[in-house]
Amino acid sequence: MDVGLGTLLAHDGGTQSHTGAVAPPIYQTSTFVFDTMDELLAAMAKNPAGPPYHYSRVGNPSVELAEKKIAALEGTEACRLFGSGMAAISSAILSCVDAGSNVILVDTCYNPTRVLLRDYLAKFGVSLTMVAGTCTDEVLDAIRPETRLVFLESPSSLLFRLQDVAAIATACRERGISTAIDNTYSTPLHFQPAKLGIDLVCHSATKFLSGHSDVVAGAICASRERIERITRNEVSLLGAVLHPFSAWLLTRGMRTLQLRLRQHEAAGNAVAAWLEDRPEVARVHHVSLPSHPQHKLFRRMMKGSSGLFSFEPKVQDADRVKAFADRLRLFGRGVSWGGYESLVIALPVHPIDYPEPRWIVRLFCGLEEPEDLLRDLEQALAEIAP
Repeated sequence: MDVGLGTLLAHDGGTQSHTGAVAPPIYQTSTFVFDTMDELLAAMAKNPAGPPYHYSRVGNPSVELAEKKIAALEGTEACRLFGSGMAAISSAILSCVDAGSNVILVDTCYNPTRVLLRDYLAKFGVSLTMVAGTCTDEVLDAIRPETRLVFLESPSSLLFRLQDVAAIATACRERGISTAIDNTYSTPLHFQPAKLGIDLVCHSATKFLSGHSDVVAGAICASRERIERITRNEVSLLGAVLHPFSAWLLTRGMRTLQLRLRQHEAAGNAVAAWLEDRPEVARVHHVSLPSHPQHKLFRRMMKGSSGLFSFEPKVQDADRVKAFADRLRLFGRGVSWGGYESLVIALPVHPIDYPEPRWIVRLFCGLEEPEDLLRDLEQALAEIAP
């Protein structure tokens, strides 16, 4: 039966409950036992992991339930969960590269992704090419004979820049180059990159998917063949797996994703539009604003935005920008986002097309009343008044 994404979120689709319980059980076990050695050996030989399970590093019913739900939401054949978003990103990249490979990456991406490719994998002969990503031709012109992966993040971290995902995915597939994207910001409810040809869709499930700031998790959604290969190699050998209880919390959190995302989006849009008219603000980076330079691309690609965006203060004094963040009462100073609570972080950024570093303030609007968030921002903006 074909149903909408909201219905998929509400229904587990096979809880494997033997008692009729509405909430699925938690299989908090490391090991599964068998009646015979032949049954155990047959289970160990299976890939992908699934019933019968033999070891929770490879497969677990509680984890598989969340994986099936996320794959259904993304419209992919399979999903694999990890112990963190960075574990998913690392595994996706490692599944595509060898010594001597080149990777193209948008320069305003999540910083640990950049560090992994620029510093860590350079030790093994993997080279990195950074691009702004806002121009498709720039991305394609950066392709070299040894390019094996183009890693996108649309919108990107901190500056929320978009890439024309469909155009890049089509061109890379014609060249035999894999594509991956960090889809954490949009979630499958607002964007399904696999349907545009992206090979590997990554998530920090810590953020919107779980939504309660009590889980650290990551996901890769892809074809069954790719997930089987990642399970056999990166999952089994590196072992960054998600624990059953965390998977249960993730499944629980996803049931309210549609409702939460509506509230985050409404609050983010209201606060961003309000800040755009403030004399203390030079520029607001939010894809939903008509002033965003790629707003038309956003409207064409995505179904909605979220409560995460940034702005550049006119005052570029580091101490005053930090004093603004410190004065906020409803926005906690923190690095993550996607939970129920509003958060703020102030950082200097220096993308390749900026002549010099600029301080930006990233805001995440949680589930508080938007009017309360506006009052909090108004009193704190006195710290950066021109």
